[in-house]
Amino acid sequence: MSFIDQNRVNASVALQRGHYTFPRAAKLREAFENCLHDYYVKAAIGGHFEARGLLVTGESRVGKTSETVRLIEEFNASMTEMPDGKPGKIIYCKLDGSISWKVLGHKTLEVLGYPAHPRRTQGELWSMVRHQCHEQGVIGLYYDECQHAFTSGPKSNEKLLDRFKALMKEPEWPLMLILSGVPVLASYVNSEEQIARLLSHIHFDEIHLGRFADPTTDPDMIELNKLVYAYAERADIDVDDLLDVNCLQRFDFARASRWGLVIELLIRAFGLCRRQGQKTATVEMFSEAYAQKSRRSVGD
Repeated sequence: MSFIDQNRVNASVALQRGHYTFPRAAKLREAFENCLHDYYVKAAIGGHFEARGLLVTGESRVGKTSETVRLIEEFNASMTEMPDGKPGKIIYCKLDGSISWKVLGHKTLEVLGYPAHPRRTQGELWSMVRHQCHEQGVIGLYYDECQHAFTSGPKSNEKLLDRFKALMKEPEWPLMLILSGVPVLASYVNSEEQIARLLSHIHFDEIHLGRFADPTTDPDMIELNKLVYAYAERADIDVDDLLDVNCLQRFDFARASRWGLVIELLIRAFGLCRRQGQKTATVEMFSEAYAQKSRRSVGD
């Protein structure tokens, strides 16, 4: 007996592959391209220089990681040649739980494909990181959920920021830094003036719908409406009779004002419609989709 329902897979795969481009993605791309151009020009001139980078913040499940990862993957796939003749690359490393500078060095080396013996000293590990980045043409490091690298102690946080800053000012091979995480990350970074100046801050907002939001003028109401129609079109599902101001407000409330959670709800609900052969979305279908994820009863 198979545990995989192929009809369920087929109903959801097209929706999972979809990507909705929010207006904020343009701001992130602009900031990213500014950092890249700055790096390229300075590297072409030669000599010592400071790399720049990005600080991307927002509550969980607002889409900051997916947007940033998508941008990094696009850059890596472009094989953009840098002044040294090598295609530039940026590596992604997700942090989970409290992490020391030494452990961060280990994780970075693993992502670089060069794991080191745990008995290596902290200095040796980061020397290897810099060497491997130079050899592989890695011009940037992206640390996701970076708030985990900080502690409640101001002195240890100050040391961490100094080390990040040193990576960006490294004489032989300066590195762009991209740090993303929940909003508290900005308060850590902004406590050090120099690194705050080197990192362009992009914040991803939650959904903000006023109680009496006008669907013709409220920016988030308009964006949420476009989002629902975009996924409905991809699923070939009619939502005209369902979608109104009340429905959009329910989406916002049910998914805690998080864009990513709304997208997950749309994928589940439209997937249910396709599996059951329905061409029109109903309140009952969304209620069932919500109940599956929230573990609450249908109709709550």
